[in-house]
Amino acid sequence: METQSIHGHEVMHMIADAGRAFTKEELVAEIGAKFGETARFHTCSAEDMDAAALVEFLAARGKFQSAGDLGMTLDASAICNH
Repeated sequence: METQSIHGHEVMHMIADAGRAFTKEELVAEIGAKFGETARFHTCSAEDMDAAALVEFLAARGKFQSAGDLGMTLDASAICNH
């Protein structure tokens, strides 16, 4: 059975809805809890990522803002709407 790929926008909306900061480790765990430990993710320009790779991908593209010692929050203006 093939694993369905989930768009990164769904993860970004999950983060925005949480309304709190996450460390990268907390975020990977939260993504796994919501979408499943074996879930695969894609974005407009990348595919076949696990949760950790997706978090790194989004961070590298400036989708997060630092929340100091609390970790990071989503920059809601960075979610493209298409």
